[in-house]
Amino acid sequence: MSPKRYIVVSSHKSEFPKPITFKKGDLLLVDEEYSGSEGWDNWYLCTTPGQEPGWVPGQIIERLENSHSRALEDYTAKELNVLEGELLIGSRVLNGWLWCEKTVSTESGWVPLENVKELPQ
Repeated sequence: MSPKRYIVVSSHKSEFPKPITFKKGDLLLVDEEYSGSEGWDNWYLCTTPGQEPGWVPGQIIERLENSHSRALEDYTAKELNVLEGELLIGSRVLNGWLWCEKTVSTESGWVPLENVKELPQ
């Protein structure tokens, strides 16, 4: 996806101050699949040594044996705190979430798609 411009239509604040972060090839232990009314399908609660559990999109998990898996790419579950009216540059959409960067800083992270609106190019 080429970067697109978005405006925040509803503020979002992360509830996870210590997001899981890992590199391509790191081993993961996969637990439950997310199930909620939001429709965010294909997210899995994963753990990796020395970190708190975090939600990981299924597209970047290579299943091995049992609950063990390997990361197919670098990843962070960092959510971006945003306020209504802020402008963002979005570069990736996965399972109802947008990876984006604020236009007024280099701060980046995930924001629920329902909280933003794509702007005309």
